[in-house]
Amino acid sequence: MGNHYSLGTAPAHEDLLRLARAPFDLTADGAVDGDRLQRFRASAAGFELFYGTERLGEEVLAALASLADQCGLVDQFRAMRRGAVMNRIEGYGSENRQVLHTACRDVFSDTPAEPAASAGAVVELEKLHDFLADLEAGRLLNEQGLPFDTMIQVGIGGSDLGPRAVFEALRAHGLPNRKVCFVANVDPDHAAAVLSSVDLSTSLINVVSKSGTTLETATNEALVRAALERSGLDPSRHCLCVTGAGSPMDNPDRYLRSFYMTESVGGRYSATSMVGLVTLGFALGYRQVLEFLRGASEMDQSAEETDLRVNPALLMALIGIWNRNYLGHSSLAILPYSQALHRFPAHLQQCDMESNGKSVTRNGLPVAVSTGPVVWGEPGTNGQHAFYQLLHQGTEIVPVEFIGFRRSQYGTDLEYQGSSSQDKLVANLLAQSLALALGRASENPNKAFTGNRPSLLLLAERLDPRTMGALLALYEAKIVFQGFCWNINSFDQEGVQLGKVLATEILTSMQGLQAGSGGIGEEYVVLAGVGQRNTSRK
Repeated sequence: MGNHYSLGTAPAHEDLLRLARAPFDLTADGAVDGDRLQRFRASAAGFELFYGTERLGEEVLAALASLADQCGLVDQFRAMRRGAVMNRIEGYGSENRQVLHTACRDVFSDTPAEPAASAGAVVELEKLHDFLADLEAGRLLNEQGLPFDTMIQVGIGGSDLGPRAVFEALRAHGLPNRKVCFVANVDPDHAAAVLSSVDLSTSLINVVSKSGTTLETATNEALVRAALERSGLDPSRHCLCVTGAGSPMDNPDRYLRSFYMTESVGGRYSATSMVGLVTLGFALGYRQVLEFLRGASEMDQSAEETDLRVNPALLMALIGIWNRNYLGHSSLAILPYSQALHRFPAHLQQCDMESNGKSVTRNGLPVAVSTGPVVWGEPGTNGQHAFYQLLHQGTEIVPVEFIGFRRSQYGTDLEYQGSSSQDKLVANLLAQSLALALGRASENPNKAFTGNRPSLLLLAERLDPRTMGALLALYEAKIVFQGFCWNINSFDQEGVQLGKVLATEILTSMQGLQAGSGGIGEEYVVLAGVGQRNTSRK
């Protein structure tokens, strides 16, 4: 893409290989002091990034900055925001699309980066405003003249994980008497459990599928519509949709209201489009939706900064490259010290691993370097009583990205044994980062900690719609920067297709099978032949 280098060919690559032979020793006397933690710090859009507990020094930072320049990372990010076709593989069939999720929040400037895309986002926001105003004013009621108090979002993948993570993060800021549920898994027990927990007569069903043909979503929509009909309710008065214009779902006879997303917004990057905003608006109100978008827009602006030290997304991306490609760490734990962010690591797992789990370059050649790490995580302090043992003393070194907030959302707290719960939470957060870095010597080998286990810390004042928007955009930009550096297409997901194709073939074969005494296990053995026939390399 363009005349830029990629990782492995950039001149800075050799410098980084040399520096990786003797990375910064976090356990040396006085290595991690207050001065270092102050110097290795960046801020943007309400977040501070502390990275003094990473295994790097000034020379590595300078080499990483050179790598960013040589690979044109910021130039490519700017081009993406302005409508360049980034979703493509040269010389091979591909989606061949623009990548414009940032346009969904670039709605506050008189000069947006891609005016047409942002104008389309404004149109959808106006539709959302009118919908929410109709709900608030009592102009949109159910068949009995009662207000809707529940929304069920039906979607999967990017139409579930991002919106669900954001809603859970901001539940504390919700409107009174509004309930939100999600149905994603095609497992019928999932839909059944959700439907049994709501009053369908006062529920709106928000069906989300860009193509309008996603099998799991279509199946779950059919389950929900059947439940509505059994209750004597008209589905067309309860169902909304978010889809692509002209998709099979774009049918005003079947849906009460329709909202659109464009082909240029990938599913896992779609939480700031109507995919996430319809349900978020129902739960929080329109003003809070704008605050969410404003935070994301502010972080997008910071991601265009060329100075590495004032661009947290670029810094995090390059630190991740350092840990993955030069220090050889294949896994990344994202650990939020906020229970409200309990679904955020799952969203980032999809966003990162679906984006950068690639082994072919944008030129259609095999990659020559390692690409995306395995991403996982859970909230602290719960994780401290689970998997932190491996983080501190296991044979695998797992870099960590900690996320924390100085103040709680609800402000409901008490002092116990001399400190508040929030104080205890923040103290644990800071202690874990330092403990991983510094370790501890002991004559008892079972009580010895080697240290030199890298981490960074993202810290903000409070988790609210604006900081949540900024946090989401920060990670989206980080993932995109890394994909550019590896010269891979972070915007398609061919890896999910083979299983879908085989599932369709197997479903067809299952319909022709008579269940034998062995049940599904026996069918599995028979159906293996279907898989073999459809994956033959001959």
